[in-house]
Amino acid sequence: MTRTVEQRDRMLGSAASLVIILNAAGAAICAVVPGVLPQLESTISVVALCLLLIAAGVYLERRPSPIPVVVALATSAIAMGVVALTSGVHGAGAASVVALLTAASAGSAFLLAVDAQRRIILIVAFLGVFAIVVPTTLTIGSNLITMLFVTIGSWAFCAGIGVWVAHVVPRTVERIEGMSDAYRTERQASELEARRRQSARLLHDTVLATLTLLAHSGRGVGEQALRAQAAEDAALLRQLRLGYTPDPASSGDYHLRQVQESTLGNTLETVKQRFKRMGLDVAWHGTGHVLLPAETLDAFLLALAECLENVRRHSGETQAHVTITDDDVTVRAMITDSGVGFDVGAVSPGRLGFTESIVARVRDVGGNARLFSAPGSGTTVVLEVPKQ
Repeated sequence: MTRTVEQRDRMLGSAASLVIILNAAGAAICAVVPGVLPQLESTISVVALCLLLIAAGVYLERRPSPIPVVVALATSAIAMGVVALTSGVHGAGAASVVALLTAASAGSAFLLAVDAQRRIILIVAFLGVFAIVVPTTLTIGSNLITMLFVTIGSWAFCAGIGVWVAHVVPRTVERIEGMSDAYRTERQASELEARRRQSARLLHDTVLATLTLLAHSGRGVGEQALRAQAAEDAALLRQLRLGYTPDPASSGDYHLRQVQESTLGNTLETVKQRFKRMGLDVAWHGTGHVLLPAETLDAFLLALAECLENVRRHSGETQAHVTITDDDVTVRAMITDSGVGFDVGAVSPGRLGFTESIVARVRDVGGNARLFSAPGSGTTVVLEVPKQ
């Protein structure tokens, strides 16, 4: 609540400062016009008071408080009194000085109209200014109706703006804070969903892959390779339990590292060695060295390795071909096998191996994955990721 009050007073202080400074400057300009005030001493006094009024307005802009408000009211009242006491003052020029000083004093109404306690001061201040304006207007021979209209109108306008802002600002701040809370909630939900998806991929690429091998009695995989894979999974789980964030290097291979960008040719070797160890003969073609940002490289290699894992598990073949190409903006990998194939339309959307570990993974870094297969015709997957 205190913050809302400070924001409200800052806004109203700026408005009050502008009104006070502009009207005080106008009054000073009118006062120095020859013939408006017959005595040099009166002119100097009014100009000096107008400068003090401007200084109070500047201070009010920087720090809204009762002190500059009181100074502005007192200074404008004294300046009007000087005009009234100057003998021989008549005409439109003197009336303009009084009117501008009255409008300057009305600037304080912005801050005095915001709550019940200040409104008492507002009423007292207005009555005081009114009591000075009436005799001053009669003394200089100006039109009383016009001067009363200026006085009442300027004070009513400034007070009305103050009351309106006092009601609007708290509601606006409350709505903004509500929107901020909703945004934070939505962002936290998005981050939670991203972590959930990453955890699902992590689980699929490591522990579930190893459990699948065990469920099939390690068919097609040597005992040593199976032991090595289980040991890697166990090490990863220990890191997670200790609070570390695992950084993926390839499907089934996660460790902690700090990398900004890496060369694709240097990291493909990890994928090659893993599947060679697992009994899948992979023929590699095309580009050997491509520079990618670390996040994009991780997604690309993990999706590529998952494609090869699917070949090893489901194709019925012991050989696959990987062709890597690139142009100015994109790196592509085409993974093909001559296995049994399958009906693409029959793939369940809930299968993590394809929807999350391949498609969603490359899409998260701005890439794309396309799948081509038919029963008895093998399978081809095309992965595309941006270079930047």
